[in-house]
Amino acid sequence: MAQSVVEVMEDAKGKVQENLLANGVDLTSFVTHFEWDMAKYPAKQPLVSVVDTLAKQLAQIETDLKSRTAAYNTLKTNLENLEKKSRENLFTRTLSDIVNKDDFVLGSEYLITLLVIVPKPSYVQWQKTYESLSDMVVPRSTKLITEDKEGGLFTVTLFRKVIDDFKTKAKENKFTVREFYYDEKEIKREREEMTRLLSDKKQQYQTSCVALKKGPSTFPDHKVKVTPLGNPDRPAAGHTDRERECEGEGEGPLLRWLKVNFSEAFIAWIHIKALRVFVESVLRYGLPVNFQAVLLQPHKKSSTKRLREVLNSVFRHLDEVAAASLLDASVEIPGLQLNNQDYFPYVYFHIDLSLLD
Repeated sequence: MAQSVVEVMEDAKGKVQENLLANGVDLTSFVTHFEWDMAKYPAKQPLVSVVDTLAKQLAQIETDLKSRTAAYNTLKTNLENLEKKSRENLFTRTLSDIVNKDDFVLGSEYLITLLVIVPKPSYVQWQKTYESLSDMVVPRSTKLITEDKEGGLFTVTLFRKVIDDFKTKAKENKFTVREFYYDEKEIKREREEMTRLLSDKKQQYQTSCVALKKGPSTFPDHKVKVTPLGNPDRPAAGHTDRERECEGEGEGPLLRWLKVNFSEAFIAWIHIKALRVFVESVLRYGLPVNFQAVLLQPHKKSSTKRLREVLNSVFRHLDEVAAASLLDASVEIPGLQLNNQDYFPYVYFHIDLSLLD
């Protein structure tokens, strides 16, 4: 979901992070102030029912995501193909964006305007010889329309009856007649198609109106004191509130959908983490339920090893085999298929909030 937001906001990547919110707050704040959503996932229901509700919700989000991103990618591909045609060489590029009605003799029974590609070193030769390449070429009828690093696109007007002869003589002189006949309706259609695709793509994301404002806490008091993540001097998330201004304004339908459903998916993910902690703790330590879930984050990555050592020392009595395996990788834990390094005397699950890395 996060990567889809990045792709849709390709022209405003600096604003991606502020659009990745959970329940209207940044991810760190949501996790550090997490409370089980009793309305959405009633705790009195059997575990299997709660998990089924989560699974169905996420499956629907995934299905919708695939459908919406597929439509967006098709739109993006069509636009890229049109843009690519406008960047190709003079032999293959689309001409709808560079030719004008005034460049051609139109509606004449006898005259026609051709487009000729002339190599840059041959410009002088073209000017000297084009009138004599065939009979019935209109004098001084050539004009440079556009050029690239290889050559230029010139017009030339002549009588229809000598088209084949002119093409043959032009080829002998290394001038190439581009097969193109001005069709005003087709030119207009191509231009409108490009404009439409650009507009449709832009409307899928547009710009997001999200602002940070200080205000009273929206979080209730918590029984468990939680140290704010990251900077220890930063106030806990409950002391500030992200208030979203101009809700829905300036946002395209795809970006709006991604923001809403990223929040839903992230919230569901953290509920799954909480479920796993509960279930694993019951399996490890038995009933009655008697454990405390705690969120920890070292302020420095280099502190992780030291934190592990302290936790292992404090809780080794809960699982001597697991504690020993941390010191000796050769010790096997019966029934456990995970790598020993993922198994500790305490129940551990990792939450990675670096979704854009």
